[in-house]
Amino acid sequence: MTPLLHHRIDGPESAPVLVLGPSLGTSLRVWDPQASALAQRRRVVRWDLPGHGGSAPGLLPAGATVADVGRLVLGLADELGARTFAYAGISLGGAVGTWLAAHHPERVAALALVCSSARFGDPGPWLERAEMVRTKGFGPLAATAPARWFTPAFTAYEALVADQRSADPDAYAACCGILAALDLRADLARITAPTLVVAGRDDKATPPVHARELADGIRGARLLELPRAAHLANVERPQAVLTALQDHFDHFDHCDEHQGRQEDEEEEEER
Repeated sequence: MTPLLHHRIDGPESAPVLVLGPSLGTSLRVWDPQASALAQRRRVVRWDLPGHGGSAPGLLPAGATVADVGRLVLGLADELGARTFAYAGISLGGAVGTWLAAHHPERVAALALVCSSARFGDPGPWLERAEMVRTKGFGPLAATAPARWFTPAFTAYEALVADQRSADPDAYAACCGILAALDLRADLARITAPTLVVAGRDDKATPPVHARELADGIRGARLLELPRAAHLANVERPQAVLTALQDHFDHFDHCDEHQGRQEDEEEEEER
């Protein structure tokens, strides 16, 4: 059996499941600003990318794609007995959610994509980054991480940079390969889950135009652009992202409950 992704579970065991996916170079702690509040009404499952945090580095095959990470998430959900779940993901974690919602729509009940993209730019820079990490380690990359992740005004980044430094270089490089090959633009029209797209207006890694492409491509998706936020918008603007996620998933819950009542009433009328 394939080992499970390292994960943490918070919230009532009987509550609806919400899976939270991380960005490249971070661990599940990237969701610390929102996890405890979200777990008040949901069974929140956070997971680490292969070779990040507590996940084993050898979980991805050679030439891995986003589908391979998506299958690992489905394996985790299956192990936890979560036939359906809501999903929110940051950057690469968001791309995993996009793939899941497009290819396994029966599993994803609602979706939130935070500072993510259907295509993360040309392959060259990602392949160069992978080679740099393999040959030079994380020193040069970690030194520039704050500028990629946050606006200059944000300074509480030490723990997240430490997560990047502790990642497995080969596993990180494999994730760079996933991003180099990623192109989910043709999949967006297949997504039926209620979707929220969140962008940071100062995000240089996935600028707002990427979020607009997601929102335009996914039928009925809602778009929120946050000022004073860069790539890890949920860390830099924690309350704004929390409120957006709560509103989105609460609205979905209410719609689901309303639909359930309508179906019950229709069944009663048929009797």
